[in-house]
Amino acid sequence: NEAAVLMASSSSLDELIEALRCLPGVGPKSAQRMAYHLLQRERPGSERLARALDAALQKLRHCARCNSFTEDEVCERCLSPRRDPTQLCIVEMPIDANSMEQTHAYAGLYYVLMGRLSPLDGIGPKELAFERLLARAADGVVREVILATNFTNEGEATAHYLSELLHARGLKVSRIARGLPVGGELEFTDAATVARALRERRDFV
Repeated sequence: NEAAVLMASSSSLDELIEALRCLPGVGPKSAQRMAYHLLQRERPGSERLARALDAALQKLRHCARCNSFTEDEVCERCLSPRRDPTQLCIVEMPIDANSMEQTHAYAGLYYVLMGRLSPLDGIGPKELAFERLLARAADGVVREVILATNFTNEGEATAHYLSELLHARGLKVSRIARGLPVGGELEFTDAATVARALRERRDFV
């Protein structure tokens, strides 16, 4: 019986470690350290984390307009009367939209791709639901689409691909300026640099 308990315990521990490895930048050693810390030092925190994660998985959905996460059909940002509905800024992830918001230089709306084109990883236009984005951009209200994907190879490729699709629908398309360093990501860029990049955006051809 004791051996069975040990085996079950080990299996549960291995499962926890393997589950933690799904987080970005977490390898086997880091996952082990996290697991042991959560179990030994942070029991209350672990229980809170489990409850919060379960609640998020149960309650959160994608906003019908911007594709970010929300508990409602349409998020508060999309419903805000203070936003300019004629501008639509396309970003890769929700955290990128948050970075844009911190600049206080943009008052339009967003569309979150939840990723970027990456053929090697099997992520193409279908996986990113580009048709849904195009329908949103061509709603008759949007006048300018601002491409704010990251200045990585994948981000640039995504911006070029989208610019062709959006131009074909007669939309004005601009790209945030290279105030951001090549290879840089919005998440790790200071607000002043992002604000300058937004102000100095240009038509994307």
